[in-house]
Amino acid sequence: MPPNPRAAGPKIIAVVNQKGGVGKTTTTINLGAALAEAGKQVLIVDLDPQGNASTGLGIEQDDRDVTTYDLLAGDVDLDEAIQGTTVNNLAIVPATTDLSSADIELISNEKRSFLLYDALRQIDIDRFGFDYILIDCPPSLNILTVNAMVAAHSVVVPLQSEFYALEGLSQLMLTVRDVRQTANQDLRIEGVVLTMYDGRNNLSQQVELDARENLGELVFRTVIPRNVRLSEAPSFAVPVMQYDPTSKGSIAYRALAQEMIERELGG
Repeated sequence: MPPNPRAAGPKIIAVVNQKGGVGKTTTTINLGAALAEAGKQVLIVDLDPQGNASTGLGIEQDDRDVTTYDLLAGDVDLDEAIQGTTVNNLAIVPATTDLSSADIELISNEKRSFLLYDALRQIDIDRFGFDYILIDCPPSLNILTVNAMVAAHSVVVPLQSEFYALEGLSQLMLTVRDVRQTANQDLRIEGVVLTMYDGRNNLSQQVELDARENLGELVFRTVIPRNVRLSEAPSFAVPVMQYDPTSKGSIAYRALAQEMIERELGG
């Protein structure tokens, strides 16, 4: 039996790190695409006001009539907000800069931390047929990120292979603990994934060593290399698997997806 059994329905994973530039959106897009390539039905929820996940999957600004902001505001149902992408089995709820005002506009709402929960944990969520829902969070620990953690079964933390990388984790872990204690007792850390890794660099190796010593099995075996193709793919509005299927970035995210599937199966 798999560890931490949960109710049927899609597994909801928040991709979280309060630091910017750590590969969070890159991980959301490409992990989602790799899971889709493996035959899983995947929905990405873009919860970042910058809307980079939406842009990276080819959703033009003019086509974002219904967004995550509308979903949080309760103005639309989930099926009205979902858009298809050029990747088979992969859909998205896009975001716009409207989300940037969510902190202020939602502050008076008594259920402000449960708005995304209500949208994604609805009784009939199975009718959509999703296996995974990945939430791309903003680079901060604000009301949007808290919404993601309350709605999620687990969090994935991209950790850049650089000096001070581990220092920011302590605040994130405290936030996860607070959410567990107040709103989502079953929330767990799915795993920490090392990003922008350069095996020739002593610093990358030291960060990996420190992470594995401090966090043990929470750190995924798969590391995501620093890869030019990964950096180029967003400008073509496709995941790296479509841009260059044989690149090191593509191979790494396929391995990460497989590792996540194996964890889900208890392997």
